[in-house]
Amino acid sequence: MKLQTQIPLQKASNQIDYESRLVFLGSCFSENIGGKSTYFKFRSLRNPFGILFHPLAIENLVSRALRKKRYTQDDIFYHNERWQCYEAHSDLSALSQETLLGALNDGLEKTAEHLATATHIGITLGTAWVYRHLETDAVVANCHKVQQKQFSKELLGIAEMKAALNTIMDSVRSINPKVQFILTVSPVRHLKDGFVENQRSKAHLISAVHGVLQEGVSYFPSYEIQMDELRDYRFYKEDMVHPNQLAVDYIWERFKSVWITEGAQESMQQVDAIQKGLRHRPFHPESEQHKTFLKSLGLKINNVQKQFPFMDFSGQISGG
Repeated sequence: MKLQTQIPLQKASNQIDYESRLVFLGSCFSENIGGKSTYFKFRSLRNPFGILFHPLAIENLVSRALRKKRYTQDDIFYHNERWQCYEAHSDLSALSQETLLGALNDGLEKTAEHLATATHIGITLGTAWVYRHLETDAVVANCHKVQQKQFSKELLGIAEMKAALNTIMDSVRSINPKVQFILTVSPVRHLKDGFVENQRSKAHLISAVHGVLQEGVSYFPSYEIQMDELRDYRFYKEDMVHPNQLAVDYIWERFKSVWITEGAQESMQQVDAIQKGLRHRPFHPESEQHKTFLKSLGLKINNVQKQFPFMDFSGQISGG
């Protein structure tokens, strides 16, 4: 008896291994999958400007990074006792101008560097609803809780989002022609926009993404997996909106089956064993048994680093 309809997936032709270099930009799915790649010690960059919900914000980051257009005092503002930037998430806000500008420009440099060397770039779109700052007539990445009357709310059209996605991909390919793009739509529902409005938004995103698929550009159905294979509230957090850890792990397993080579999956098991070992907290740190455990763990780390010298477990090793 089958109690679940499963979306058929085919293995990708240009899969990820430990020689790959990954970039994840966009909404929560990029955060979750990017977090998994960090845990398993792939070489990756994840959302240097924090979560970016819509394609215009991602286009702006990529364009600015590749043009090396640095941020200045004119690009930031003071609100709620912190310095903010409309082009970045609130995670980057800071107590001083210097700290914020340093973080923004460091993020630009890292983005440009990683885009130039990436083998795979994952882009997740969260919503087609955007806010336009009335004073500057610019679509913002984040409103930072500035008064609503300073913005107008708009639903991006499919053509506008296709143009943004094509600009992103063309810009990166101008310096990195062989890069593989993996496009996804976030399964997180933006119910603050309204139930019907959220569905309109997701429909626009899905249509836009499928309008730019071509050689070197693939779609991974994270939205469809959550909505269909995991169509039960036990796969959501308490807010009934965000996928819970079980759902994230499930979608990661589906992603892994499509995009990660079998050889890399074997190495991931070694990394996983090390990570679990590093998180182990002993009852008796001075015991001979724990010392033997640490020695064994050190050997595992040495063995995996011989194969992959870029893996760094420093700062994670603890005797207790």
